[in-house]
Amino acid sequence: MDQNPTTIILITGLTIYIAVYWWNDTRKNQLGQQTPSSLPGAYPTTAIALIIAIIGALVILAIETCGELLLGIDEKQSTISWLFLLVMLSAGFYEEILFRGYLVIESKGRRVLILSIIVFSALFAIIHFHWIDWKGMKYGWFELDFNLASCYWTSILFINSLWFYTVRFFVFNKTKSLLPSIAAHIVSNTGVFIIKLVQGHVIGLY
Repeated sequence: MDQNPTTIILITGLTIYIAVYWWNDTRKNQLGQQTPSSLPGAYPTTAIALIIAIIGALVILAIETCGELLLGIDEKQSTISWLFLLVMLSAGFYEEILFRGYLVIESKGRRVLILSIIVFSALFAIIHFHWIDWKGMKYGWFELDFNLASCYWTSILFINSLWFYTVRFFVFNKTKSLLPSIAAHIVSNTGVFIIKLVQGHVIGLY
């Protein structure tokens, strides 16, 4: 993703605006003032749902990190800036609104729900583009790069997405709130940043 400071600030600002709008919808829904224009998943949830969501995200992150070390692909990670952390935190919100909020089919029964979760989780993993070599982009081209690292990280993204969908629709989240998904995603992305920092893949302010 573009690490230009202006782009990062715009993404962060837009995310904050949507987050405030979503939180206001959550407060209205909690008071029984739901409106047709409410953003998806704008409901409170239980503490246990949040705790389980976060623990699951940390377990997946631990498995991902151990797998990178065992496969010897930890050094192939992308290098990011400190400022890029804002994008990672923002993604934990806007990606949840888009995927776990809008890109799911709830009204056609359990089988269709599960199928939509699998399909959109695959889409979620694919559009992170780990399978593309971007080195030639300054010349206007890129190459497909289906190596061990790209396949591994795409698989982890697919598993993460399945988890984020799960904690929206599992039994402990009776309101189908997006809060567990958002919390799990933000914790996961923060953990990725910390691991990159420790391994020397965070360089410069921007």
